[in-house]
This record gives sequence, C-alpha cells and structure tokens, in this order.
Amino acid sequence: MNGRIVVLAVLLLAGGCKKKITQPQCEELIDHFAEVVVKERYPDAGAERIAAERLRERQESKNDELRNCTSEVQANEHACAMKAQTPEGVLKCLE
Repeated sequence: MNGRIVVLAVLLLAGGCKKKITQPQCEELIDHFAEVVVKERYPDAGAERIAAERLRERQESKNDELRNCTSEVQANEHACAMKAQTPEGVLKCLE
C-alpha cells in the first residue's frame, strides 16, 4: 500500500498552473483514495474498517508530499478522482 501512496504523491506533484483545490478537497481526496483502496483489498469491509484506513492514510499523508496537494492538484483532476471507483482510477485522474 505504501507504494500507492508514493505513486499518488508523485502524481500530485505533476500538476500544472490551473485552478488548484482547497485543503478540505485534499482531505476529501485522501479519504476517497483510502476508501477505494480498502474496498478493493477488503470487499466486505465495514464502516469501521474504512474509517480506520482513512485515519491511517491521513496520518501517513502528514509525512509525505500529499500535504502539498493544494498547490499540486487541479480542480478537474479532483472531480475526476472523486468519481473513480478504484485506486488505479484515482491515480489515472491525477496524471
């Protein structure tokens, strides 16, 4: 899973000069990514498992490049990523 975080961080850093997202949108993106990862790995995961994974992702993001997503992710990339239903789909939106 840490490899996915690194890939997500690299993709977040690849953003251009267009309108960037807000901090709440960054948090929403991290939460959504965590949720789709859990659902893929543990299809029968309940709300508690998803919440625990979201918390873990947030804690990890404080120590990596995800904390800069407000300066890296464009609004259209965020919208695409939030519609994605797989980790790969989220990452593709952020390319």
